[in-house]
Amino acid sequence: MIRKTLLWCAAVVFIFAQTAQAHFGMVIPSADHVLDKGKETVTLTVAFAHPMEGNGMDLVSPKEFAMVEGETKTDLKSALKEIKFLDHKAWQASQALKKPGVYSFYMVPEPYWEPAEDCFIQHFTKVVIPAFGEEEGWDKPLGIKTEIVPLTRPFGNYAGNVFQGKVLLDGKPVAGCAVEVEYYNKDKKYAAPNDYMVTQVVTTDDAGVFTYVAPWSGWWGFAALNTASEKIAHDGQDKDVELGAVLWTYFVDPAKGKK
Repeated sequence: MIRKTLLWCAAVVFIFAQTAQAHFGMVIPSADHVLDKGKETVTLTVAFAHPMEGNGMDLVSPKEFAMVEGETKTDLKSALKEIKFLDHKAWQASQALKKPGVYSFYMVPEPYWEPAEDCFIQHFTKVVIPAFGEEEGWDKPLGIKTEIVPLTRPFGNYAGNVFQGKVLLDGKPVAGCAVEVEYYNKDKKYAAPNDYMVTQVVTTDDAGVFTYVAPWSGWWGFAALNTASEKIAHDGQDKDVELGAVLWTYFVDPAKGKK
């Protein structure tokens, strides 16, 4: 009886540990903006992970990876090179931003089967980089399956600024949508005091808008989660597909003035 109880407790702990971690598609650039000539090239890391806890997951070659500036879309999938990120398969590409503009990079992955959640996961992930003083067009949808359209400019924000975004699915706002929020804890600078603090969660209002305040500087990811109307077969059964609209944005600390 004692052995069965211990096994049950271990199973509960294992399941809780698994569910405590949120999945995030990641597109993280080497710079959150470009202002200086000679530093126009940004390197983008494309991955799938639990960013706060620093646990990587394998990401197979994405279905799509592209850059959008104004009305121009550039396919960058052929530029992706396989790398290791958090000890798992990930991808990287470099791109020069040589003229003023607001550049959106987005990734569409293959659906990922997650046995712990008994569903597939597909995160449509994007990041926005401004170059050489331009800041027009950051609030325009890219037109992908699901996305977060920022209502707050997604760059040039201090930690502590209010950030808002609108969740779209098939081009329509999603009310009552759960939005998971995590910090990319690159240098293990922070530790969550308990499992509830690993992933923050907010909900969209009737207009599909969410609001969040990042408590400290760094890259923060927002993942708006919905269930696709279509299912995918797995082991002879149709399974749900979690669609994540993911946006990454960088919050900064103010520079100290000279005395």
